[in-house]
Amino acid sequence: MFEQFYEMKMTPFSRDIPTCELYESTGLEEIIGRLNYAADRQLFAVMTGDCGLGKTTAIRRFADQLDSTRYKLLYLSDSKLTPRHFYKGMLEQLGLESKFYRGDAKRQLHREIELMKGIHGLIPVVVVDEAHLLDREMLEEVRFLLNFRMDAQSPMALIMVGQSELWDRLQLQSFSAIRQRIDIQCKLGHLERAEVSQYMERHLSYAGVERDIFSEAAIDEIHQYTSGASRLINKLATHCLLFGSQNGYRIIDDRMVKNVIEGELA
Repeated sequence: MFEQFYEMKMTPFSRDIPTCELYESTGLEEIIGRLNYAADRQLFAVMTGDCGLGKTTAIRRFADQLDSTRYKLLYLSDSKLTPRHFYKGMLEQLGLESKFYRGDAKRQLHREIELMKGIHGLIPVVVVDEAHLLDREMLEEVRFLLNFRMDAQSPMALIMVGQSELWDRLQLQSFSAIRQRIDIQCKLGHLERAEVSQYMERHLSYAGVERDIFSEAAIDEIHQYTSGASRLINKLATHCLLFGSQNGYRIIDDRMVKNVIEGELA
């Protein structure tokens, strides 16, 4: 509806925007660089951030720019992930049927990884999303998973992604053995006011917009309400565009943003 009113070719704040068209803040650029380093050196990385900051989007961007001739990406996202299902999920992504017992499946995975690296020259990059929901048994299994050839080398690059509470859990004394194995830590932060403006401009440009739709005061209100969380920016901006188009406003100002927040998002 609003796309036609504002003469847009695409929907600007949707979840399916190609990763190459997404806004990349300085902080996100640094995180992607760290994840690339972790992949190249087969390190254990942990990326955390508050809800709605774009962790999964960052992983999408990281995954899309990985060289498929050098890396094999394995992605798992399951709040009830157990060690057995962890190995089963990875082996299935490699096109294999997992052995029933955990120990057998683990040995099977290690063999496949050695073949993958030795014959095909591919480095496995394992991404475990929603890792803050993993139970203690699964977190402990990570430590055993990374034990390979008497601790001389890691069999893969492992990237765990979760909300900030994941890092808080890993600070507990009971998880010190896992924490000591972490090679790289990344924390995704909130966007600053200037970055919110750049973020919105980038998304509107992707949609084919060649003029200003949101006033500077409107962007101030959006930043204040969302605290720079991309998911909330997308939601509020979309509601504002709907409101503006339904009421015939070509420019969205701060008063309209306040009306949307109070009337639709409160």
